Amino acid sequence: MTYAVAQAAAILATALFIFSLYWMNDPKTARHAVVAGVSGMLVAVLATWFQPEIVHHGWIVLAIVAGFVVGVPLSLVPLTAVPQRTALSHAFGGLAAGLVGAAEYFLGLTEHPAQLTAFRMSAIVAEVILGFLTFTGSLMAAGKLQEVKWIPQRPVTYPGQNVVNIGVLVVAVALGVVVVMHPAAAWSARVFYGIVGLAVLFGVLLIIPIGGADMPTVISILNSYAGLSAVAMGFVLNNKLLVTAGALDGSSGLILSIIMCRAMNRSFTNVLFGAFGTVQKTVAVGEQKAWKQETVEGAAQLLEQASLVVVIPGYGMAVAQAQHKVRELYDQLTKRGITVKFAIHPVAGRMPGHMNVLLAEANIPYTALVEMEEINPDMPQCDVALVIGANDVVNPAARYAKGSPIYGMPIIDADKAKTVLAIKRSKNPGFAGIDNELYVQDNTWMLFGDAKAVIGDLVKQLASGSGIH
Repeated sequence: MTYAVAQAAAILATALFIFSLYWMNDPKTARHAVVAGVSGMLVAVLATWFQPEIVHHGWIVLAIVAGFVVGVPLSLVPLTAVPQRTALSHAFGGLAAGLVGAAEYFLGLTEHPAQLTAFRMSAIVAEVILGFLTFTGSLMAAGKLQEVKWIPQRPVTYPGQNVVNIGVLVVAVALGVVVVMHPAAAWSARVFYGIVGLAVLFGVLLIIPIGGADMPTVISILNSYAGLSAVAMGFVLNNKLLVTAGALDGSSGLILSIIMCRAMNRSFTNVLFGAFGTVQKTVAVGEQKAWKQETVEGAAQLLEQASLVVVIPGYGMAVAQAQHKVRELYDQLTKRGITVKFAIHPVAGRMPGHMNVLLAEANIPYTALVEMEEINPDMPQCDVALVIGANDVVNPAARYAKGSPIYGMPIIDADKAKTVLAIKRSKNPGFAGIDNELYVQDNTWMLFGDAKAVIGDLVKQLASGSGIH
């Protein structure tokens, strides 16, 4: 009876996970997706917990309490910190998989050597390698996104780096094959420790040559690795639910990685080995144009005289938490009969959907949000392109500057608008570390300052009727 209930619970949890992913496709059903995912995990935990093989209930309660103690503060981070928080979650998942694999091996080595079959050992080795490289790789990715001082955000490269990285992985796999063939040998435990150490090292070496601008894509790839380690753990523990949940996690992470790579016009190998973010020195040719600054009053007049305004949000809007002021600006413009659209780049911010979530939080109609491919044909008819903290995703250099690290990345054609108003905190370059040519164009005017404060001032100007309609 207990076995039948456990199997039914596993099927229910799997179905809830599938529906969770499916409902995430549409903003209207996204809340249902979250509820389904949480419910599925709750069913899975309870179904596993109440199996008769579980006898140490106190340790499980302690683990759940520890999870709440760590998880609740992690859930309270600002939206701008969600990418690095996600990376930490992957790190914890990878560490859990690696530790379970190691525990299963040493338990079998000391108590049940006959259970260390070739298939079981292969699953343990895969689980350990994937788990521990995900652990250290995710920690490095989180550190780069958080801009931790002792973790360089820039790519760290050296001659023969790819050979070294691949060599470390090959040696780890080769040692894994040796342990699979001789799991109970007197020296096998030491070799197993070597596999763990090489996996930990490989996770670090895998991430250090990748620039901060590629970290969101790297996180989604590490998500795939974490899912695969969960699949291996499911085979080790003979847990079908872990296998299916891990497969869903791994495949969804892979799909997300493909979407992000396409958005940046990059391949997996280019992301993992291309050292994206390296700033290349370029020789200045011809006259160097200066940035032109506009006043809030002048910007308000330009906006009031427009028929079509396209707002292009970016990371600067997220940092300033300016989305609610953007909603006020949207209201001021639309009540004047001005059409306002929001151009959404797939990798604006630091995660796909980052801008969508922020704008939805401010109750901006989802119908006003337009994807990059759909908005670009309308940009030549745009009277004012209002760029709020976006940088690399509107940089014209991506089209032609072959020496640029963002060359080939699809961008929003803000430069084709009749007038560009760019809100920026400073003259510092964006996440990719290069200057933005958009800011020195003849039709571009800069509004320096915190995005929330600047947009608030624009709203006040429009509300007071000081602009000229």
